[in-house]
Amino acid sequence: MNTVVSVRFFSLSMVTIVATAAAVEHSPAAPPADRVLLAPHRAIYDLRLAKSHGSRGIEAIRGRILYDFSGNACDGFELKFRQVSEIDSGEGKAALSDLRSTTWEDGDAKKFRFSSENLFNERSTDVVDGQAERNAQAVAVRLSKPKQKNFTVPIGAVFPTEHMRRIIAAALEGKSVLEFPVYDGSETGDKLYNTLTVIGHSIAPGEKTPTDAGAKTLANLTRWPVTISYFDKLDEKTEKGGEQTPVYSIGFELYENGVSRALVLAYPDFTINGEMTSLEMKAEKPCP
Repeated sequence: MNTVVSVRFFSLSMVTIVATAAAVEHSPAAPPADRVLLAPHRAIYDLRLAKSHGSRGIEAIRGRILYDFSGNACDGFELKFRQVSEIDSGEGKAALSDLRSTTWEDGDAKKFRFSSENLFNERSTDVVDGQAERNAQAVAVRLSKPKQKNFTVPIGAVFPTEHMRRIIAAALEGKSVLEFPVYDGSETGDKLYNTLTVIGHSIAPGEKTPTDAGAKTLANLTRWPVTISYFDKLDEKTEKGGEQTPVYSIGFELYENGVSRALVLAYPDFTINGEMTSLEMKAEKPCP
């Protein structure tokens, strides 16, 4: 799930960032192996509160994610994403959050376009629109909304779909840990996250057979349990080996074709589970 998605979540325990050459990959961004082919698909995930463990007193969360992914490495990858959540804080108080976004990313991981709108109780609160392009020195970002702004992020930053491709490539090679800065145009468009991805042991076809909507369609594919933790920019203390708590994390099982199941969205005050309730594989358009 391209960051997740974006497509991002699992456990919010303290994470020690230990970068050893044998375990952690954090090289400059580049397209992964050609064998990583992402399948166009449309998936729906039903959301529910798994647990509330903070001071906000969340009583219930109900919602749905629509994840509509298409394209290929030649024409680029497009993702239409929508997450609607109703949050009940008790005492009859409920709030409705509606996040809608569209992104496009070229197959060479050089260009990225993004737009999003966040509505709270049907009122628009955040609108973001912009684009980013990788050059020889950095990734140049141009925002038109919420206000015009130009800035750069490090050349080693990856875009969401490229991040997903790299995770699958690493999983196929038997790697277990990746560390990358990720730029996805989220929040107000000027946020850069440091990410730590942990890949579990592969689950072969026929093992731990799931029962959700994609079970039969994806039955012949290998998948991996994946956890991506998102961190704010590291301070000097953390860079020297200290500990830092993720801003949020995402856990999911990732198939070799890029489809994700069994979402676990973990925030500081609560955790949400996402069950795949619908999966439509779309016609693939091969590169010329």
